[in-house]
Amino acid sequence: MCLALPALAEEPPLLVSGMGSFHIGGRQAEVSGRPVREVQLAPGARPVRIDPNGTYRVDGMYVQYHHPATRRGRVPLMLWHGGGMTGVVWETTPDGREGWQTWFLRRGWSVYVSDAVERGRSGWAMFPDITPAEPIFLTMADPWERFRIGAGPGSWRSRSAIPGTQFPTDAYERFTAQLVPRWVVTDAAATDAYTQLLRQVGPAVVLTHAQSSLYALRVAKAEAERVRALVLLEPTAFGPMTPEELAPLRGMPVLVLYGDFIEQDPRWSAAHERGTQFVEALRAAGGQVEVVELPDRGIRGNSHLMMMDRNNGAVAEVVQGWLAARGLWE
Repeated sequence: MCLALPALAEEPPLLVSGMGSFHIGGRQAEVSGRPVREVQLAPGARPVRIDPNGTYRVDGMYVQYHHPATRRGRVPLMLWHGGGMTGVVWETTPDGREGWQTWFLRRGWSVYVSDAVERGRSGWAMFPDITPAEPIFLTMADPWERFRIGAGPGSWRSRSAIPGTQFPTDAYERFTAQLVPRWVVTDAAATDAYTQLLRQVGPAVVLTHAQSSLYALRVAKAEAERVRALVLLEPTAFGPMTPEELAPLRGMPVLVLYGDFIEQDPRWSAAHERGTQFVEALRAAGGQVEVVELPDRGIRGNSHLMMMDRNNGAVAEVVQGWLAARGLWE
């Protein structure tokens, strides 16, 4: 089935002073004992000898940046994606609207979007030779039923969406084209790459989605002087919550956002409870943390993918206003 191009929303011209990309982090790894073989790389081409034994560059991270013509963000804004996805989640929405990458760029932020280790343009390593596990792949049903788009388990079969959802369900199949394999054994490598990014580009505001909240909290504890604020969209992992572990976060503003329909899925109710425990522990340790339940602000219908939802601009305004109130935007 061919996916038709979305009708792109018309936006005013966007002025940038610079844009580019780079890779950061990573290491060298050796592979040996693999058989040498001949492979025909293109129809009619002569077979070439492929020897997979040797040295590989692995565990690096791809980063893309854009600088606005007029900077108003006092520090860069980093956008870190969640599990099974890449930095494309921050780009144009599946139905052709402006994503958060350019939304914040228009408002004067230098924006850094990354593909985490083993995702997208960062590439992934040979397994099990280098990465000691197989990847996890997501079916089309998985995000529909798990990200609070569909009306619970089994809803993909009937394509039944949660009534009132803001996710652009007509573009759901186009969204699934951006799903990529993920591993569960690369957290240390991802944390290291993000740490190196912050050391090179920071200080910065770090905005995360789901899985990357764990990386952000680890990095923020180790590099607290380089993190001006943390924005956590529906965080799903937190790490240790002892006062000693949370002490580096005391002087750091933290915003936690949750979408709609949390109570309709026990998995999200459990994730929300873990988030509440984190917030309480951080406050007890002297931290500055604010929780925004979007429905309490009159912003309803948001899925786990609030940066893609039809009201993504309203959600971005909440983040923008919070950052401005803390002197991080002028």
